[in-house]
Amino acid sequence: MLQSKHWIVGYLSLIFSCCLCSFFANSADSVTQASPFKSDIEGMQETMLSPNYWKNKLTIRQSPILTRQQIALQNATLFRSNQHMNDLSRYPTNLDKSDITNKIANASKTPSSNRYYKDGSQVSVENFKKYEMALNLKALSNEIITRFGMVVKRTNLRSFPTSDAVYKTPDDFNLDRFQETALFPTEIVAVLHQSKDQNWYFVVSYNYAGWVKRKDIAIGDREKILQYKNASSFLVITGDKVFTTYNPKRSKVSNVQLDMGTKMKLVDQPFIPNSLDGQNTYASHVIKLPTRSDKGALKFELALISKRKDVHLGYLPFTRQNVIDQSFKFLGERYGWGHSYNARDCTGFVGDIYKTFGILMPRNTGQQATSNQGQNIHFSQSATTNDKIAEIKSLEAGDLIYTPGHVMMFLGMQDDKPFVIHDVSGIAYFKEDGSYYENSLNGVSVTPLLPLQENPEISYLDMIYNLKKIK
Repeated sequence: MLQSKHWIVGYLSLIFSCCLCSFFANSADSVTQASPFKSDIEGMQETMLSPNYWKNKLTIRQSPILTRQQIALQNATLFRSNQHMNDLSRYPTNLDKSDITNKIANASKTPSSNRYYKDGSQVSVENFKKYEMALNLKALSNEIITRFGMVVKRTNLRSFPTSDAVYKTPDDFNLDRFQETALFPTEIVAVLHQSKDQNWYFVVSYNYAGWVKRKDIAIGDREKILQYKNASSFLVITGDKVFTTYNPKRSKVSNVQLDMGTKMKLVDQPFIPNSLDGQNTYASHVIKLPTRSDKGALKFELALISKRKDVHLGYLPFTRQNVIDQSFKFLGERYGWGHSYNARDCTGFVGDIYKTFGILMPRNTGQQATSNQGQNIHFSQSATTNDKIAEIKSLEAGDLIYTPGHVMMFLGMQDDKPFVIHDVSGIAYFKEDGSYYENSLNGVSVTPLLPLQENPEISYLDMIYNLKKIK
């Protein structure tokens, strides 16, 4: 009996010891896993880096801002009324030489100020003559037949047919001045010309024109391309980046990067194979992706995307809650001028978010701000600080705030102060002691609006000239 008691006491002690070990181990893990937070942005708290923080401030959560029909009507109106938008379903099949010459001249402008290579050397007059010769303008015939194609991989759209990077100053490598934007797989382009070395196409996309590598474009029949883009059954990428499933047999559709807003045709249910190249398809979305043959022709091939990936069947409902969620998926992504660094800039950030709802926008800040899209509140030079603050406080999450060369997305109010999320290169403000503080952000960031300064004399608030409500 005594031995039994000792055995019971020993057993309970062992259990108690194990529980204590488990408790302290878990406690230690929780301590080591806690993420330290440090910020040089005044007024920031770590909780503000969560979309839920701002969604909890919404008075209306899931009520659609616009219906699908209203969005389609707004897009159609934008294409008809805005010179920077190109409806490629109606794009001319024939163009005069002067039309294309003017388009290339607008896209490929030789700058009046100095430019520099990354090694610090200046881009010479001879260098620019080389870039101008590459435009191949002498090869243009009097009448050009437009060809149509699709983008097969994420690719850069350049102002000249070259991958050479040039910069405004010899010590700032953040902004390649030849970089204009990026094109994503499945985007349609009108192909108007090719470079002298035949390695680049001059193309027009739905909201821009420039030079793109020929190997990233597949030429096809316009009607078949439009049938693909207008399919009623489609998948939209809603994550920042999603990759197709690895396929050992088809390299052209294996691990293809698809950025937010990319739209792909789904294979209709009766035609979904039970397996694709040895992988069962039941746990995946089966899509058609454009690929390019060795001769440059367009061909659609089947590809898989796991059903666990951040995608959506059709466009996302356009709600305030979804706008916040989409914007925070880019939080911390490196700033990339013209979609460089496999990232995006301020307008690319806004445009890619809104594409997940099926809303298309002009590419550049000035083009967006001056368009009639949505409801606009324009400020004259005589507008007072109080006028602007009053209008800013009337904004809702997802509304846009424009300064020259920059756009910010309104998140909400905190302690009666407006906060924004934006893709931004730098930050500056006056500290409480009156000193002027500057630092880089170079990424998608949440910041208060009112303290921000462009320079010691001019604030962001001074520069705001338009507020846009997409509704």
